[in-house]
Amino acid sequence: MKSEKKATVGRRDFLRNVGVGAVGAGAALASPLIAPAQADSENNDEKRKARYKETDHVKAYYRVNRYPG
Repeated sequence: MKSEKKATVGRRDFLRNVGVGAVGAGAALASPLIAPAQADSENNDEKRKARYKETDHVKAYYRVNRYPG
């Protein structure tokens, strides 16, 4: 008979190893998705202009949902 030793990993050790691997893989996947910060490209006039516009679809939404407007 052959005497073979099998590498056994305990249940808790297995979960620790899987957790560490998942964190490492997550960090490796997320790093290319993070873009460097960019400076603000709007000037003061563009920052102060009116952005909200009550268009026809907004008015229809208010009418359907009974918002005063």
